[in-house]
Amino acid sequence: MEKLNICLVSLTIAPDSQDGAGKSFRGIFDYLRKQGHNVKLITGKWNIDLNDPDIIQINLIRKRFLWAPQFFLNAIKSINKYKFDIFHGNAPKGTLPILFANKKKFITTIHDLGPFETTFTKIPIEKYLIKLAVQKASMITTVSDFIKNEINYYIPKVNLNKISTIYNGIEDKFKPYPKEAEKLKDKLSIEGPVLLYIGRIAFYKGVDDIIAAYNIVKKSIPNINLVIGGKPDFQMEKIYNEWVTKYKDIHFVGFVPDNEIPYYYSLGDIFITYSFASEGFGLTPIEAIACGTPVICSSMIAYKEILKDNAIYVAPRNPNQLAREIIRLLRNDFDRNNLINKAQKFITRYTWNSVGEKLETIYKKFLYD
Repeated sequence: MEKLNICLVSLTIAPDSQDGAGKSFRGIFDYLRKQGHNVKLITGKWNIDLNDPDIIQINLIRKRFLWAPQFFLNAIKSINKYKFDIFHGNAPKGTLPILFANKKKFITTIHDLGPFETTFTKIPIEKYLIKLAVQKASMITTVSDFIKNEINYYIPKVNLNKISTIYNGIEDKFKPYPKEAEKLKDKLSIEGPVLLYIGRIAFYKGVDDIIAAYNIVKKSIPNINLVIGGKPDFQMEKIYNEWVTKYKDIHFVGFVPDNEIPYYYSLGDIFITYSFASEGFGLTPIEAIACGTPVICSSMIAYKEILKDNAIYVAPRNPNQLAREIIRLLRNDFDRNNLINKAQKFITRYTWNSVGEKLETIYKKFLYD
C-alpha cells in the first residue's frame, strides 16, 4: 500500500491512559508507523509525557468537563497545521475536533453505545455526540459485530455499508512472565492465590462486585488476595478513596506503568472483568489470556463474541455467583489448565498484523471509493 499521511485523534492514548479505547488506538498508531506511513496522533495528556515527536499531547485540566474546550480547540489547531490524506477519530470525543475543523471526509471508531444502553447520564449530549459522529462519518469502524448491530438498532438511518468491524489487537509483549510475577509477589508481600483486576475504575465496571465476591471467597480460601490496578474516573474518585481506606487487605496499586502490565497479568491466578454495561470488546481479558491467566467475566454479548468459550461467564451484578465460580476454578487445576492451554491458540487472531492489515484495506477503500 502507498505511504499515507494519517491523522489520528484520540482523547486518551496508552500508556498515558489505560482504557481500552486508548490502548486500541495506540496499537493502530504503532502499526501504521511501523508500515512506513506518516502518522500524527493528537491526544490529551492525563498522567505522563510520552515524549514522541509524532504524538501531540495537549495539556488538560483534569476536572470534569473542563478538559473539553482545551482539548477541542488545541486539537483543531493541530489538525489544520498539517496536510493529511486520512482523518480517523477515536470515539465521539476524538471525532468532534475533526468535525469542528470542517473536514468533510473522515473515519470514526465506535467502541460502545453506553449512553443508549444505560442511564449513565441524564444529560442527552452523549447520545447526540455519538449520533453526530456516526451520521457525519464517511466510514465507521466498530470493535465487534455487537456494536455494529447496536448502531443499526439505535441509529437506524445509518448506512450499514459504511460500517466495518475490526477487532482490537494486542501487542507481542503480552505473554507469560513467571519470574517477573514472582518478583512482583515479593514486592507486594503476597502469599497465596491472586485475583486480579486491571482497568478503568468506572461505576459500571463492577469493581464493587469484585470486592464483594472476594470477601465471600475469603471465608473459604483465607489466603486469597485481590489486586486492583487502574485509576478512578471523575465519578468514582471519592468511592475509590473510601475503598482504599476501608479495605486494607486489598492491594490497590493505582496506575500501572505500561511495561509492568504484563507482569501483573502473569501474577494473577484469575483475571476478573465484571462490567454490567457498555462493553464493546474487552481488551484486558484478551491481554490476560495471552499472559497465561484464565478469565472470569460478566456474561455480556460483546465478551461472548470476542472470547467465545475461552472464558467463564457470570451474570453481572451477582457477587455470590462470581464467588462460587472463583472458588470452583481455583480448586480445579484441570479446568484452569485446560482453559489456559485452549485460549493460547485462540488469541492469535488478535495479533496486530492481522488486525492492521484489515485497517489498511479500509483506508484504501476510504481513499478510492
